[in-house]
Amino acid sequence: MLQSGAVWAVGVVPQAEPAGLRAAMLRTDGASVLGFGRQGFRAWSGAECAVLRAAAPAAAEVVETAAAELLSGFPEAEIVGFRGPRLAGGEAGSGAVLAAVLGCPVVSDFRSSDRHLGGLGGPLTPFFHHALARFIGARAPLAFLTLGAHAALSWVDPAEPGPEVPGACVAFDAGPAAPVGPSTGAPNLKAVARMLAAPYFLRMPPKALGPADAAALAQALGRRATLATRVEATAASVARGFEHFPQAPTRLLLAGAGRANPALMARLAALLPSAVETVDAAGLPGDALAAAACAHLALRVVRGLPTSGPRTTGVAALVGGGQISRP
Repeated sequence: MLQSGAVWAVGVVPQAEPAGLRAAMLRTDGASVLGFGRQGFRAWSGAECAVLRAAAPAAAEVVETAAAELLSGFPEAEIVGFRGPRLAGGEAGSGAVLAAVLGCPVVSDFRSSDRHLGGLGGPLTPFFHHALARFIGARAPLAFLTLGAHAALSWVDPAEPGPEVPGACVAFDAGPAAPVGPSTGAPNLKAVARMLAAPYFLRMPPKALGPADAAALAQALGRRATLATRVEATAASVARGFEHFPQAPTRLLLAGAGRANPALMARLAALLPSAVETVDAAGLPGDALAAAACAHLALRVVRGLPTSGPRTTGVAALVGGGQISRP
């Protein structure tokens, strides 16, 4: 039986670069973030990468074996949040298998309940971001920009006692995320303007960039778009996204792999009314945040707390998504 109060939870999520699984410990009571613990990483081997790329039947076993190997290094964790890599058939790996191997509760499949009730299934980090804002002592609204496959925005008001309170959180995909790399030359502003004219930017949040939307934006930019153009497109998309916030945030904290892009940081600082910094500069462990979010959500699920709501995924009512597997 999981004890009440604060516990050490561990989350494990896929990581694109370098490719593998990332794990991180989080001290949490489900409502608040109380501290961060150790991290771990387990890279995919060449053979494992080939199985995952092919979405072969053995993919689930590859993910489960790697996750169990990684998580065996966190014996003090009382609960596990698990998110496997997304393949053609859905997320690979079984929480039930991991629970049996590890001997502790494992929470997985965080998205299905939200989708079943009409939500987008994500983003699922805004409720965690609200807890992070309170953890770093923020008093005024701030925003998180997660740069991964897309540029995802979360606006949170730490003055509200919890993320489920109306007006505490707003979240949506702002647009494309520029890859990390040296940005030289001038951006193609005509291509960026063409992209911003796409129907996606006329839709009100919550909204998520599905494959068709992402393809339309990429086509508008052009297949030969330079990195400078992609940086400008990302910054312009985020600036457009700020128009949907209840009020301008005092700070924008950059998370995800793309936070290491200095050209994007500079363009965001030039276009936005808010201070721009990385989550690391704000005192948070940037490489651990995705896994820590999974840990935080896992405990929320076990304790019957919501993980998403109307202003984050468009779901009709607050919902706590996740499949709990016990040993």
